[in-house]
Amino acid sequence: MKHIACLLLLLGLASGTTLQAQDTYVPYDPDTYRLIDRYQILYGNEVPELHTAVRPIGRKDVAALAEISARNAQTSVDQFNTEYLLNDNWNYTDQEDNESYRPVLKHFYRNKTDLYHFENEDFTLRVNPVLHVEFGNDNQSDGIRYINTRGIQVEGSIDQRLSFYTFIGENQARFPEYVVDRIERDNVVPHEGWWKPFKTTGYDFLTARGYLNYSLTKHVEIQLGHDRHFIGDGYRSLFYSDYAPPAFFLKLNTRVWKLHYMNLFQELTPQYKRSQVDELFDKKYMALHRLGINLTPNFNLGIFESVVFARDHGKFELQYLNPIILYRTVEQMIGSEDNATVGIDFKWNILNRAQLYGQVYLDELRINEVRSGNGWWGNRQAGQIGAKYINAFGLPNMDLQGEVNVIRPYTYQHQDQYRNYQHYNQPLAHPAGANLYEFIGIVRYQPIPRLNVTAKAIYTKFGQDEVTATDTINWGNNINYPYTKRALGYGNKIAQGNTTNQLHLDLTASFQLRHNVFVDLKQILRRTDAELNTMDLNTSFTSVAFRWNIPQRLHEF
Repeated sequence: MKHIACLLLLLGLASGTTLQAQDTYVPYDPDTYRLIDRYQILYGNEVPELHTAVRPIGRKDVAALAEISARNAQTSVDQFNTEYLLNDNWNYTDQEDNESYRPVLKHFYRNKTDLYHFENEDFTLRVNPVLHVEFGNDNQSDGIRYINTRGIQVEGSIDQRLSFYTFIGENQARFPEYVVDRIERDNVVPHEGWWKPFKTTGYDFLTARGYLNYSLTKHVEIQLGHDRHFIGDGYRSLFYSDYAPPAFFLKLNTRVWKLHYMNLFQELTPQYKRSQVDELFDKKYMALHRLGINLTPNFNLGIFESVVFARDHGKFELQYLNPIILYRTVEQMIGSEDNATVGIDFKWNILNRAQLYGQVYLDELRINEVRSGNGWWGNRQAGQIGAKYINAFGLPNMDLQGEVNVIRPYTYQHQDQYRNYQHYNQPLAHPAGANLYEFIGIVRYQPIPRLNVTAKAIYTKFGQDEVTATDTINWGNNINYPYTKRALGYGNKIAQGNTTNQLHLDLTASFQLRHNVFVDLKQILRRTDAELNTMDLNTSFTSVAFRWNIPQRLHEF
């Protein structure tokens, strides 16, 4: 796969000279993308070529949206947010107000955005530090909980054709007890890959992302790198989320007319086992594509398909490289038992004030079994429906979001870890796995330009797998288990097994001191009530954080 990626990149470099300037992408941060969603709902009909379901989104597109917002902003808060987006994407717009009146040592912070930048006709460069220092107290554990991240972010472009991005951070952390429980279950730090112990109860790990992006033609670009992705307009994604760690990928983006066609090929790690010696991990692969069409300026429909597979000795199945074929037909023709899935998503902006969105994911579907209502284990599907309401009830800068996710037992599982829907022991879609009902409510309020207050309530009813003295009974929740060891063939229902009710409440106040420099105050309350667990699982976690060019580290599972 790496040879093919390099070949395609070289072909692109050798192609014609009449190409468009190529951009980098806005790093995926839910707080930043909340602003993009807000202004896309308010003014999206003026940028009908913008597709928001495939994230991250290009800086050029975000700058164009911010320019429209700047012409329509009616409150000081919207003016501040628009200026933030324009300044953050200053090299793709001439409308930013990014000049710094007090550079540091003449060379640093010559604009409001970047520690160091350089720009001429052929080359742009942006260099920024990364820092996340957080301290908190958890009633379930002793001692201070903390996160200590230091790093650097570099991006730029060459000859207006090739763009690049890299992020690297070095981390030490002690997490709240409910996060430690997840680490002990999956043997991996959420969102991360390889790790090592730090002191007695901490974790030490590196985080790295990076890519090259190049225009093959005016409408087709190729991206090669190591990063996360997100598909959908919801708070969760049932197709592909940013929960699992970054992975090596090759991506093609084709945007023409009302269409956006994305092809993604990834190399994944099927299983992570810690050992005391160097060991080459096994490989598996995923091929994925999504076709999105803006049927109207306000309505987008997407069709999704993916296949997860592995071959002996880490070989890639070349037939899956075909970017315009149904993977299910390839799977059948080669006589394999790979994990092919399909899905549909939509987004409908209503009256420049609200948005209705949703996803349907089909891991397997037999209509006769569905009609019989007998709870056949193989009916593995998931569904999402949600809505966003901007300036709710006429209150400026008050945005509401509600979302419901339903995932049947054994969805995302397969016969082994080489074909299930996970990477590095972590789900590629919903962080809680499957066998669940979930209800999400979010209130976001920005009373003054620099202050954001966000309240979240996430209620989940799910069925945990039962752990006995000799075995684990697979009720369809943990996607790392094989469905061949399922508890039932028929009679399955959502939240079966050790039925658990969980309420996760999060109240966060973030104050932006200057561009991309934040102070966060957070209070998390969790209540978990499981049928087969009498332990005290009520959690109260209070924290304060200082962040510089890095998003919040969220653990919402």
